[in-house]
Amino acid sequence: MTCEELLKALNEYVDGAELSELCDEFSQHLADCDPCQVVIDNIRQTISLYRHGQPYEMPKAFQDRLQDSLKSRWRETFGQPPTTSQP
Repeated sequence: MTCEELLKALNEYVDGAELSELCDEFSQHLADCDPCQVVIDNIRQTISLYRHGQPYEMPKAFQDRLQDSLKSRWRETFGQPPTTSQP
């Protein structure tokens, strides 16, 4: 199983497909592939954070950069910044 095949199977699994016939190949690939192990670990951590409802506050500087980037892309696409309604 290649990394691409593993990621395709993982996407199919997330979309609801059965992976029972691929489990052995999946496990064998993960045992020998550090990059795919990192992907799976990140997915597991994301799911765990979501399940436990532990919000993560983004640092203010990151929030500002993200907002500026989104506004810039909006302007590139639509020519004007989006309107925001703040209380």
